[in-house]
Amino acid sequence: MSNILLYAEVTRENFLHTVLFELAYKAQELAQKLDKAEVSAFLICKTGLAAEYKEAFINSAFDNVYIAEDDSLENYSTELYSKIALDIIKEVKPDIILVGATTQGRDLAPRISSSLHTGLTADCTGLDINEKGQLAATRPTFGGKLMATILCKTLPQMATVRPKVFKPAPENIVKDTKFVYFKPDIENIKTKVEFVEFVKGMNTCINELDSAQIIVAGGRGMKNEAGFELLKNFAESIGGCVGASRGAVEMGLAPVDIQIGQTGKTVTPKLYIACGISGAIQHIVGMQESDKIIAINNDEKAPIFEVCDCGYVGDVFEVLPRLINEFKAE
Repeated sequence: MSNILLYAEVTRENFLHTVLFELAYKAQELAQKLDKAEVSAFLICKTGLAAEYKEAFINSAFDNVYIAEDDSLENYSTELYSKIALDIIKEVKPDIILVGATTQGRDLAPRISSSLHTGLTADCTGLDINEKGQLAATRPTFGGKLMATILCKTLPQMATVRPKVFKPAPENIVKDTKFVYFKPDIENIKTKVEFVEFVKGMNTCINELDSAQIIVAGGRGMKNEAGFELLKNFAESIGGCVGASRGAVEMGLAPVDIQIGQTGKTVTPKLYIACGISGAIQHIVGMQESDKIIAINNDEKAPIFEVCDCGYVGDVFEVLPRLINEFKAE
């Protein structure tokens, strides 16, 4: 029987990263095309933490969860985590391995694929099973101008997937999950990096786009730094986070870590407000699944108006100050 194995990443706040549940629901779909393959996960964490997650695994339709716990695993380590992951993978022998394209996942997955001498399709935005039963992983290429579907010739087939690309299950899918504990064999591993302290960056504090319910995004139409400062003030007035189009990032108006689109983040907030964004397809694919989209642009023919729920044709430098004053007054 085929086996799809997912990496269950633990965040710094000791939560399971939401990308796991997005991948879990997608993996169920892939499993049906592989003659009902098993869907499993592997978890690496500090001692005693796994017990807190068991209900979440049971409610997410996992057949098996492979757990490695140790006090030394509280903080992510490339050397330790990759060694444990490889030990589990060699025991489980999965056909497909899926990892979230998070900061941690982008570090761990290449280390695993290199050690296994197998291919890895990174930053995927689509997954499917082709007529030959192979994983067909789709990702942007040539700077987001084309979408490429890539097949891996060797097993296991590996892919990292961007958070928010897939939706989690709309309701619990309960299974009789089997939990298997592995004793980490890491006593003789010498780590090259010592964890000293974690300092949260200012951009991360202000712009936690992955979980934001309201996002205010700016494009080239914001023109300059003063324009983006106005955008930030508006976002603060309505309790939102700031995002940017690739055009704004290329102009130096915003850091790349808040770029939204094919070559940036994929977001699904309840409210997305696009300010001075024309609406190129490369940007649209990164935010089109938002519940409600509002666009403000002075070009009535801008493509963004074709996908928004509500559009306002006007100058953002006139509209935003008025909105800021109204919300602050309330």
